[in-house]
Amino acid sequence: MRKETYLGVDVAPLTYKQVVKEITQRIEEGEQSTVIAVNPEKIMKSQSDETLRGLINGSTFQIPDGVGVLLASKLKGGHITSRVTGVEMMGYLLHLAEQKGLRVFFYGAKEEVVSKAIDNMKIEHPNLIVAGYENGYEQDNEKIVKHIQDTEADMLFVALGSPKQELWIREHKDELPVKVFQGVGGSFDVWAGNVERAPEFFRNNGLEWLYRLAKEPKRFKRQLALPKFLYAIMKSK
Repeated sequence: MRKETYLGVDVAPLTYKQVVKEITQRIEEGEQSTVIAVNPEKIMKSQSDETLRGLINGSTFQIPDGVGVLLASKLKGGHITSRVTGVEMMGYLLHLAEQKGLRVFFYGAKEEVVSKAIDNMKIEHPNLIVAGYENGYEQDNEKIVKHIQDTEADMLFVALGSPKQELWIREHKDELPVKVFQGVGGSFDVWAGNVERAPEFFRNNGLEWLYRLAKEPKRFKRQLALPKFLYAIMKSK
């Protein structure tokens, strides 16, 4: 698939449905797929972190999560037409799993968070096959890998925070029967109802960052990555 590159970081110019279509084809062909959300903060951090840049570029699908990536594509005449957020991509993949009868495993977050998230997912996706889960406080990787192997999971969501979750996936994916991996950060908290998503107006207009900043002013330093990123894009050839 063609990809766009910003400051040395690849981004796949695909919509939710296009990602799902390509993943479905790869499952049918017996290939593994990894999904990572890319935003200006990660791109700027990757300028001094070769490991992070390698994790992003080594993934199958680098989804454009962040209005800054969308703006960068427009500035450079690219083909990214909309944001593809990590939490909503997870929803699309859960729907795919439900439709195709895929077995889903969840790893990460606190016990009460991951269990509540799964309960809520079952309400929205009543036919979802939950293969199993492990909370993020289990440190025995051999035990976790064995658990996932025993459940014969087809899809795995890892919520350990980035880049820890992507490092874990890269280290263990060859040992697992899983066909689809996604690092999902705080998405279990969203599904559990512990973190409120921005209202639809803000999400649809690329202003989710503004809503979150208003809710959590301490995020101000993190949000500075957006203007720094766009300035770097305008300076780049």
